Amino acid sequence: MSACEPNVPRKAGVVIASTRAAAGVYADETGPIILDWLNEHGFDTFPTMVVPDGEPVGAALRALLTQEPAVVITSGGTGLSPDDRTPEMTIALLEREIPGIMEGIRRAGAVKTPMAMLSRGHAGTAGRTFIINLPGSPKGVMDGLAVLDPVIGHLCEQLEGNHGH
Repeated sequence: MSACEPNVPRKAGVVIASTRAAAGVYADETGPIILDWLNEHGFDTFPTMVVPDGEPVGAALRALLTQEPAVVITSGGTGLSPDDRTPEMTIALLEREIPGIMEGIRRAGAVKTPMAMLSRGHAGTAGRTFIINLPGSPKGVMDGLAVLDPVIGHLCEQLEGNHGH
C-alpha cells in the first residue's frame, strides 16, 4: 500500500532528534504533540522514533522513507549547537525544497521570539513524501504545526498527483 491509494489513510512518521531523550535523561515532549496533530488530520502514524542527534537522524529518516509515508515530521536538532545536524541529515534526502513553508514558520515564530530566526530547518519532498524539520520545543512545534494546518491536505494531494482542477 502506498500513500496515494484512494481510501487508504495516509501514513506519517515522526523522528525526534534528542540525544538526552534517546538516552532516557528526560521524556520526549514534542512527539506526542506531533502525533496528536497527525491523527487529527487523519494520518495513520508509525511509532515515534527518538534518536540521538546527528547521523542517527539520517538513519531514521532513511528507514522511514522505505515505508513510503505521506509525511515525516522531525523535531529537534535544528539550532546551532555542534550536534544540531537534523537539517544536514534532511537536505541530503530532499529532491525538492519548499522554502515558503519554513519562511512561514520562522515568520510566525519570530512574532513570539526572535530565536525563531535561528532555526535552520528544511521542508521539502523525497519522492511522494513531505519532510519537515520542526524545532525541539513544544511551543516551536505547535507554532510550526499551526503554519502547516491550512496547507497539509493540499500538499499531500499534490504529491499524490491530484491537482484539484
